[in-house]
Amino acid sequence: MNSTLRPRHPEKINRPDNPSPPKPSWIKVKAPTSSEAEDVRNLMRSKNLHTVCEEAACPNMGECWKTRHATFMILGGVCTRACAFCNVATGKPSGVDPDEPAHLAESVAAMGLRHVVITSVDRDDLDDGGASQFVAAVGAVRALGLGCSIEVLTPDFRDKAGAVEAVAEAGPDVFNHNLETVPRLYPGIRPGAGFELSLRVLSTVKRVDSAIFTKSGIMVGLGERYEEVLEVMDRMRESCVDFITIGQYLQPTPKHAAVDRYVTPDEFEAYAAAARDKGFSMVASSPLTRSSHHADRDFELLRQAHAASR
Repeated sequence: MNSTLRPRHPEKINRPDNPSPPKPSWIKVKAPTSSEAEDVRNLMRSKNLHTVCEEAACPNMGECWKTRHATFMILGGVCTRACAFCNVATGKPSGVDPDEPAHLAESVAAMGLRHVVITSVDRDDLDDGGASQFVAAVGAVRALGLGCSIEVLTPDFRDKAGAVEAVAEAGPDVFNHNLETVPRLYPGIRPGAGFELSLRVLSTVKRVDSAIFTKSGIMVGLGERYEEVLEVMDRMRESCVDFITIGQYLQPTPKHAAVDRYVTPDEFEAYAAAARDKGFSMVASSPLTRSSHHADRDFELLRQAHAASR
């Protein structure tokens, strides 16, 4: 089948639409129409690379690409899971591209990145869940001697033996794995994943190398309660998570989970204050906060905060 004709979410085609309320005034995004954004787009096409910016329809793509920042998405552009919140295409992926790590490193060099974020689709079809491709990507960037810091944003690898350990041992500066939402909402929002498993991913990283900064994020506006978010923060801290991100869920298509409500900027600041009180070294909490938005700036602030605390 021609991939351009294939629906991105075949499992959702026959589902009824889930209407969301109109976006409030504080949700404003910029379209990726700048010449710099076009340069980034052309580079990704020339290297046969994917970005989560495009595939997940990130609202910050216009802003980030104008400054020539992008989050690389390895292991192809098709995910083996079908989460209710995510716009990444779902289905049966193709094989793993052995040249992908080298092409990614070349693109990092071409873009002059000080901090690179590498994420992936879920690849439950692979024996290691795709962990070896993360290892190869980190190694390829390091081998070029670019001096940039490296952040990985991984799936849970379906709890496959040794997968998290292998990626942690590759030595990323930041290991991010998102919890996404509160445990009560997992069955409808994040089927195929497990809250406790995701916490184990984060605690395993610290067990392998306590010097790696760990990071995790959640979306709000899906029907969670304030107290549930505070409980998630507590569980993150029990797993020694250093950095929390909190952002507004935005519905990618009418077939995805509906927005329950738009959380106000004041509420985001209340979450940020609570997170700081709970001991997170770094907090990003706003309507348009996303896992890798301002990741380079936030990494520097995280390092400074950690150094000050020592």
